[in-house]
Amino acid sequence: MDSSTTAAPMTSDCETESSSDFSWWPSWRPTSMSLLKTAESKILARIQNNLWARFVKLPNQDRIWTLTLTNKTVHKPAEEPPKTPLVMVHGFGGGVGLWVRNLDGLSRSRPVHAFDLLGFGRSSRPHFPSDAAKAEEQFVDSIERWRQSVGLESMILLGHSLGGYLATSYAIQYPTRVSHLILVDPWGFPERPKAENQESQGTEAVKTFRPPRWVKVIAGIVSFFNPLAVIRAAGPWGPGLVNRFRPDFRRKFEDLFDDDTMTQYIYHCNAQTPSSRSILSVSGSYGRLSSISIWKVCPLRMINSSPWYKSQHGQIFLNQRRQPPSSRFFSCF
Repeated sequence: MDSSTTAAPMTSDCETESSSDFSWWPSWRPTSMSLLKTAESKILARIQNNLWARFVKLPNQDRIWTLTLTNKTVHKPAEEPPKTPLVMVHGFGGGVGLWVRNLDGLSRSRPVHAFDLLGFGRSSRPHFPSDAAKAEEQFVDSIERWRQSVGLESMILLGHSLGGYLATSYAIQYPTRVSHLILVDPWGFPERPKAENQESQGTEAVKTFRPPRWVKVIAGIVSFFNPLAVIRAAGPWGPGLVNRFRPDFRRKFEDLFDDDTMTQYIYHCNAQTPSSRSILSVSGSYGRLSSISIWKVCPLRMINSSPWYKSQHGQIFLNQRRQPPSSRFFSCF
């Protein structure tokens, strides 16, 4: 890391556990921050490069669990300017442990930072407003506060899934802080279709689908629950549900772990006390992130293997950007 950067307020790893007057009471859910820490420690033990893991405390006292990696074998000349660090933002229901395959390789040439978003992993789980715009603003503000605390002037920002959504929103609001934006299977949502009485001049009206009243009632009830509530409600059967419905986590990492380390990590990440309706608020709105708003923010790369964005969207971006694609936008898979 650049020695000239401002030191971030840190808290020691031993402060992970929160005290409670009822900590002796048996829990319906077989989870705790201690078990999450244990599972994550087993994952991070696979990393070969220099690793610094700590909490970064924000001005509002929220804490963001952060990893910083540097190459232990490469010593750059003193006169060589420091390379722009890479900052990685995980997706919905994830945490820093899911980057285990990527961290060593990516940190060979530059410092790499990865952190747990607020409400996920080992970071604080504050209250989020139910209003989508305000919830998104709280996420973005926490990323900016984190950047200030760590002391980064600028960064290459990489976001996966929900992290891609928030990384883009951050880049729009703080374009001078993002030198490059990398989106991996990012979340994205179209603009809400216009109603017939909002017909634009010279265009056809878009007929909106009106669901039956009973659908609206059920949707209203479901909206009060975090999509991960099933894992928590399942209690002692929660870990088995993760293994049954997401066996891909074990398969993807079977060459690193011959047991259920990764599914245990995912379970403990998501079985903790939730952070209210934050994710439902951000993810459930039309037009939360129109693709047009990112065209000229910064150099962009998209890597896609999911249906959130189709591969042809990359070509659409290329056709509509006014700079040469080689200098501003690379590819969309």
